[in-house]
Amino acid sequence: MASGQQWVLVEMVQAFYEAPAYHLILEGILILWIIRLLFSKTYKLQERSDLTEKEKEELIEEWQPEPLVPPVSKDHPSLNYDVVTGPPSHKIIVNGKECINFASFNFLGLLDNERVKLKALSSLKKYGVGTCGPRGFYGTFDVHLELEERLARFMRTEEAIIYSYGFATIASAIPAYSKRGDIIFVDEAACFSIQKGLQASRSFVKYFKHNDMEDLERLLKEQEIEDQRNPRKAKVIRRFIVVEGLYINTADLCPLPELVKLKYRYKVRLFLEESMSFGVLGEHGRGVTEHFGVNMDDIDLISANMENALASIGGFCCGRSFVIDHQRLSGQGYCFSASLPPMLASAAIEALDIMEEDPGIFRVLQDKCKHVHEALQGTPGLKVVGEPLAPALHLQLENSTGSRTNDLKLLRAIVNYSLERHIALTLARYLDKEERFLPLPSIRVVVTVEQTQEEIEKAAQCIREAAVKILK
Repeated sequence: MASGQQWVLVEMVQAFYEAPAYHLILEGILILWIIRLLFSKTYKLQERSDLTEKEKEELIEEWQPEPLVPPVSKDHPSLNYDVVTGPPSHKIIVNGKECINFASFNFLGLLDNERVKLKALSSLKKYGVGTCGPRGFYGTFDVHLELEERLARFMRTEEAIIYSYGFATIASAIPAYSKRGDIIFVDEAACFSIQKGLQASRSFVKYFKHNDMEDLERLLKEQEIEDQRNPRKAKVIRRFIVVEGLYINTADLCPLPELVKLKYRYKVRLFLEESMSFGVLGEHGRGVTEHFGVNMDDIDLISANMENALASIGGFCCGRSFVIDHQRLSGQGYCFSASLPPMLASAAIEALDIMEEDPGIFRVLQDKCKHVHEALQGTPGLKVVGEPLAPALHLQLENSTGSRTNDLKLLRAIVNYSLERHIALTLARYLDKEERFLPLPSIRVVVTVEQTQEEIEKAAQCIREAAVKILK
């Protein structure tokens, strides 16, 4: 052992003599530099200067802290809102003035329905106002289970799960399945609740151009090539496509049949957000899947809120049982929020009853959507954005002023002009600094089954007059 150590030492000395001079010089400099770093101070101690009490007080008086929030102009839209008195049903009282409602997402007119109100009132007397607990902590009531069963049956899926807040539904569902390291392919026009779900998932997000299947396939092919380069990593990565059935920001339908083909071709999971299409599209109001004749089993997860067509509160997800059950342990909005008030669950059940009893209501709504879309065509200075079947269309300026603030002022002037003439419209609102792709300013025109042909023509004429006067 000792002879072996001596031999190693001899080899080291021999290598030292054989090494070139520049190599030895460089090593020597590095050794000296390391020694200097170890024994030298990295900073100089400043001499302490004690301040007098008077100097301290003067410094404190001179110090001006930054504002907790940035200053906001008093003219900001969020500080100047219209006040609604009474239910936002077909006729709505805004700032003390009765108007025809073209602003609320009360698509099927169930918000002020007598049957729905009586059912909610009966439930209120039986269960009280709220639940005061999440579903896992004495927050599960029999009406919650009934509503979940009814929604699953209506959507023809194995199981459904309800949330107490519509926005939190898809925002909770996405991070329940997609985690850090997974990949999500998302349409650029995805709504804000989807964006928050993507953020919470901490997954790697790839955006494709709005409704552009060629761009989506390009991204999928690139990912396929990347997976072939690193098959071990590819085995543990989950891949998702997240889209809206009917986009709230553009009023466009997603090309669902093409999406399903890409899903199977590239082996990804497909999530479909149907808040704007549930209770609107299809012969029975089941949404974009029924509209295109796509099998429910081809969609891995469907989500929608109950705050539009059902005129209640909250949202739901539906799909296969093993997929939905996972949310009961991982859906943040489900696990940590107080459950849906029983009276609102009862109201949603009654609304489903009405939808099932009268499927003709969906044809009425679709016809009125087409009527509104046609009536708004040719409005001077404005262009109609959205599908003829969309219940919430957008009116955008044909020629922008070049300033988003000025564009909003012009559109707001049109809204105010209409409001003075008893037509209630609204601007589409966004969190400008938070949106991934900020939509263009627009007026949102919402269609409901309660609007008559005369009222639709009146609203269209009012908007045309406003556009001529304000955009001249």
